[in-house]
Amino acid sequence: MIIGVPKEIKSDEYRIAVVPAGVEQLKKHGHTVFIERGAGVGSGIADEDYEQYGAELLPTASEVWARADLICKVKEPLAEEIPHIREGQVVFTYFHFAASRELTEGVRDSGGVAVAYETIEDTQGRLPLLAPMSEVAGKMSIQEGAKYLEKPMEGRGILLGGIPGVEPASVVVLGGGIVGTCAARLASGLGANVVLMDIDLYRLRYLDEVMPPNVTTVYSTDEAIRRHLKRADLVIGAVLIPGARCPMLVKREYLKLMQPGSVIVDVGVDQGGCCETTKPTTHGDPTYVIDGVVHYGVANMPGAVGRTSTFGLTNATIPYLVKLADLGYREACASDPGLAKGVNIERGKITNQPVADAFDLPYEPYLPN
Repeated sequence: MIIGVPKEIKSDEYRIAVVPAGVEQLKKHGHTVFIERGAGVGSGIADEDYEQYGAELLPTASEVWARADLICKVKEPLAEEIPHIREGQVVFTYFHFAASRELTEGVRDSGGVAVAYETIEDTQGRLPLLAPMSEVAGKMSIQEGAKYLEKPMEGRGILLGGIPGVEPASVVVLGGGIVGTCAARLASGLGANVVLMDIDLYRLRYLDEVMPPNVTTVYSTDEAIRRHLKRADLVIGAVLIPGARCPMLVKREYLKLMQPGSVIVDVGVDQGGCCETTKPTTHGDPTYVIDGVVHYGVANMPGAVGRTSTFGLTNATIPYLVKLADLGYREACASDPGLAKGVNIERGKITNQPVADAFDLPYEPYLPN
C-alpha cells in the first residue's frame, strides 16, 4: 500500500504522524511511504532521516494526497485539505468531528474513509491513541494555567505552589480520566491545593487512594461545581465523551461566581469544551477574558511540544497503521473490533452515532464484515 504523510498546516502544529522508525516498519512490510518535504522539522526530524529509512520525499502536500491510498496525519483536515480527499481514500488522524459540522459534512461528501484516532478502543475499552496526547495535554494544562495566573497575563498574580506563609493556589479539575489525573498529579506536585471531580465513584475511590494528600476527590454535581468555582484560581476542563461533544459543566452565569483573574484551561475545546464560554484559540493568541476570567482554549496543546508529542503519539499509532496498510481497512477492522470503532465516516455514510447525533445527521452503523 502507498502511505502518505503530509505536513501539518494547523496553526502552531509541529507534530508529524510518522517517525523514521515507523517508516522502517512500514517498509519491512512492503509498503511505500511518501513524506512531504519539511514535514518533520517541527519535531526535530530532518528529511535526510526519513530518506535513510526508506521514505520517498515529495515537494508538495497535493502530491502526497494524490498518490497515497492511505493518508496518515495528526490533526483533522482543514478546509483547504478536504478537497484533496478522494473516493475510497483512507484518512487516519484525529478528527473530533463532533466539534465541527463543516468538517463532518466535508469529509462525508468526499467519499473518503475517516478512521479517527480518538474513538479506537483496545480490548479493555480504553482509548489507546488518545491516551498519550491526553497525558501531554493534562500536564501542559497546569504549565499553561500557572503561566496565565501571572499578573502580566491578566491573571490573579498567584504562584501555583505558594511559599511558606502564603497559601498556594486552588485548582479545580473537572474530570478524572487521563487528562485530569495528569493535571491533578502535576498541580499537586507543585504544591497547589487540588479538587478533582468526577461522576464515577469507582474512579474517585481509586484516585483517592493514589493521589497525594493535597488532592481532594469530589463527586461532580452542578452544586459542587458552583461551590468549588468560588474558590478556584485555576480550573481545568478535562471531560471527554468519546466521539461526542463535551458536556456543558461550566455555564456562562457561573463565571460571575469566580474570582477576577482566575483562569480556565479547557482541554476538551477540540470537542466543544465543557465551559459554555470556551472557544478554540491558537498558541499565537491563546487567551481571552470574559467576565474577568481568563480563558485558554488552544485546540492543539500537544502541538507546542512537537518532539515529545510526536514520539509519544507514534508509539501508539504505528501498530494500527501497519495493520491498516497490511490488510486494508475493511479486513483490518473485521479482525479488530476496537479498530472498527475508529471508522467514523465511510464513503458518504456517518458511521459513528455520537457524531451523527451532534448535528442531527443520518447514521448508518459500520459493518466491517
